Amino acid sequence: MAAVGDEVSGAEARRIALGAQGFGELRGRGDVRRVRKAVQRAGVLQLDSVNVLCRSHYLPVFSRVGKYSRAGLDKMSWGADRELFEYFWAHKAALLPLTTYPLMRWRMRAAERQVWDEELSPDVTAPWSVVAGMRRLTAERPGYVDQVLRLVTEQGPLTAGEASPDGVRRKRSEPHPDPTTGTMWNWQDAKIAIEYLFCAGVVTIAGRRHFERIYDLTERVLPADVLNAPEPTADEARRELVGIAARGLGIATLKELCGVSGRGHFPLPTANGREVVGELVEAGELIPVRVEGVKQQAYRWHEAKDRPIDAQALLSPFDPLIWNRDRTHHLFDFFYRISIYTPAPQRIHGYYVLPFLLGDQLVALVDLKADRQTSTLVIPTLTPEPAAPDFVEQLAAEVHLMADWLDLEHIAVPANGATARALSEALG
Repeated sequence: MAAVGDEVSGAEARRIALGAQGFGELRGRGDVRRVRKAVQRAGVLQLDSVNVLCRSHYLPVFSRVGKYSRAGLDKMSWGADRELFEYFWAHKAALLPLTTYPLMRWRMRAAERQVWDEELSPDVTAPWSVVAGMRRLTAERPGYVDQVLRLVTEQGPLTAGEASPDGVRRKRSEPHPDPTTGTMWNWQDAKIAIEYLFCAGVVTIAGRRHFERIYDLTERVLPADVLNAPEPTADEARRELVGIAARGLGIATLKELCGVSGRGHFPLPTANGREVVGELVEAGELIPVRVEGVKQQAYRWHEAKDRPIDAQALLSPFDPLIWNRDRTHHLFDFFYRISIYTPAPQRIHGYYVLPFLLGDQLVALVDLKADRQTSTLVIPTLTPEPAAPDFVEQLAAEVHLMADWLDLEHIAVPANGATARALSEALG
């Protein structure tokens, strides 16, 4: 079926998307109010363990507000007066505003049921590593999950390693007990059990120690007013979650809003997603539009505005603006793939590569590394986009700002090429 609605040019769609994510606004020193606003605009801060530059969840806030306190964001995430909580965006670990917690309760129950119900999609609720691991544990070690929960109740907060009731650990030399999860996700049994309890909302993340999760009973971690807030029905929660995605994206297809395979913000089964989007269209909150160069039906959030964007930012590979690579391609005509899982000989643009946003265009791929031993921000590779405008002066300013924010004293540009040499000169 052909897309319907007014046509939106590619440039308009790009500006709408950038504005919805908070780009183009005045940057400066990021106080708590501005950090809070940036997190709300992003909607989700994806967590990732790679620390070659800095933890990924810090970067989207820096891209939007400039220099700010990472310790302040830690306090918002894991402090006594937290404003964020950890759960899953799709099957990825993420920080979400506490206001989203009641909207996740139906997913927590779905995750609990999923272990026993073959009909529920693993892409919508719990990670498959948890599902497969729990089915194995139930057969091999009945009652084990209850033992783990009892230990957390009596001794928490605990790491997954500390939550083992019997101290039994699988040795590296032993065969993986469940090959369906792949070698990466063959966790220790205590890790499987406690992650299941986390998916089901029984425990949550109380904090992090060297970025390792620390688990405790949810009732001892999250504020009582959040836990006691009225719980929406599953249908109400789905509508609100898709609404949050639509506000954050500005303009998007159904897959980009809530598709399981399209890296939607809050994935839903296709039939559910169509139903929810249809309800939001009927309510006037989503407006069907045709985006230039996009065959699929697109939808514009009713409050999203097209305005000039004068942005300058280095973007995390996990930034909500670009985590859907297909969307990044059609919005910016920018082909981007993360390279951290690519064997070194096959990498083209570097290891931890950040797109550079200038105005409303992505103009370069910048490989960045924090060498903490020498207190140096290193740029091993720099790749300009074909026909990109001159961006060296602006990139130099952004690199200086990032080095200052990360408390790095030096900047080095071992990258080859004329643009890299010009950047090195501009950095001084």
